[in-house]
Amino acid sequence: MSGMRRDRIKPENKGKRRLSFQRRAQLLSAALMNGYVAGFINGRIFAGKSKALCVPGLNCYSCPGAVGSCPLGALQTALGAKHQFPFYALGCMMLFGILLGRLVCGLLCPFGLVQDLLHKIPVPKWKVRGKLDRAARYLKYGILLAAVILLPAFFADQTGLGPPYFCEYICPAGTLEGGIPQMLANPQLRQLAGALFNWKVAVLAVILVWSMALPRPFCRYLCPLGAFYSLFNKWSFYQMRPDEEKCVDCKKCEQACPMGIEVTKGINGLECIRCGKCKDVCLKGAISFHKPLAQGCSSEQ
Repeated sequence: MSGMRRDRIKPENKGKRRLSFQRRAQLLSAALMNGYVAGFINGRIFAGKSKALCVPGLNCYSCPGAVGSCPLGALQTALGAKHQFPFYALGCMMLFGILLGRLVCGLLCPFGLVQDLLHKIPVPKWKVRGKLDRAARYLKYGILLAAVILLPAFFADQTGLGPPYFCEYICPAGTLEGGIPQMLANPQLRQLAGALFNWKVAVLAVILVWSMALPRPFCRYLCPLGAFYSLFNKWSFYQMRPDEEKCVDCKKCEQACPMGIEVTKGINGLECIRCGKCKDVCLKGAISFHKPLAQGCSSEQ
């Protein structure tokens, strides 16, 4: 009996001491995207050549440590600047989408990491079910179309340029990574803070509290970058595949899924973020990563 107890306890203890692959990837990605440590000390935004390059995840350009540009910010800036077509920003987003799909959301986005960590806080959890959940998931596509594309392209401000409406009025990552650190580091900016900054802080606070009770609410319902990548999910190079012969229909994968999807039916649908949690909890090894696109397509036919 004692030997059986050790066999059961040892793997659990080992798992608790070791970070998952997802968490290691998230931490490494956040560190690489925000590697300008001096910016956090002096409150100055990094202005090196790499700042012109788009990173895959939602990572604010104004973050003191950011070494690259957020693709959504770059897209809005290009659309608002004399209605230029955003070849570079859109090309980067399409490349990330084709190669990775929403794996960017699951493994590379710093704000996804923030939501995952907040959900570990021991507060009452709840779920959004049925028609309300399905309808709310379309909000992110409306935000992508309206706040990211149409408003910057066609509604200019007094200067004649289209402001980055999503970044300016909605983006919680921008407030957390850029707005608040800049305010803390620069007393002059604190004096200029007004209703708009208070609004952004309120939006951020709601999403952070929401993340404690519901896994990944921003990713599920509001993120326009996730909405864009989801359009490539079914055909992206990086796929996941359930093995029907090994599956015993225990539903552990669906219980572990932070996006609340039916894993055996929708693992390569619009909502899967490729976080790998379903694979980790499957006792039968029925879920695998499947990279070759041609084979992945043929296996589904």
